Amino acid sequence: MAKATWAATSPASGSGNGTVSVSGSAHTGRSQRQTDLTFKASGVADVVRSVMQEAKPEFVSIENVSVAKGGGNVTVTGKSNSSKLNFSLGTGAIVASFPSNYNAGGASTANNADITGDPGATAEYNFSVTLAAATNETIEARTQTLSVTANGGQSAQATMSQAAGDPTLSVSPESITLTAAGTAVAVTITSNTNWTVE
Repeated sequence: MAKATWAATSPASGSGNGTVSVSGSAHTGRSQRQTDLTFKASGVADVVRSVMQEAKPEFVSIENVSVAKGGGNVTVTGKSNSSKLNFSLGTGAIVASFPSNYNAGGASTANNADITGDPGATAEYNFSVTLAAATNETIEARTQTLSVTANGGQSAQATMSQAAGDPTLSVSPESITLTAAGTAVAVTITSNTNWTVE
């Protein structure tokens, strides 16, 4: 059986006594992997030795993201080698909602459900989740935290940042008529910023 492509030997051949360096490419999966090396020489039986490579500890990471002041869909990305991920919103003022599924290693997966094919067992994978963010109707920039937790309890947080919304001012009614006596009339102001009457 041929050795796995992740394992390398140097030199691959020689004569007489010698030393062979055995190395491997970085392993990002959370499960240990194994291959065999077969040493051959003319006139003697093959010698097979197992090579084991340790797994990378289970992990999750996530990237910060910006949201347009007008809101809309925003995609948050990250990496993991977990068998399932759990997304949740933390503290903040951005109004956002999760879709029913996210993408992990090319598979559409429900939040906090096992990922089809468990790609993280053999290698880390990219994931993405697209949230729908509401328009920022304030004149203040705002933020929202997003947490993702791996099956093993490891967690990471990202910050969504949203630019300040546009200032607004409306006055009702459109026309103000006072009686001859000058009795006060109520005028309704709708605004998201400071205003004055001159």
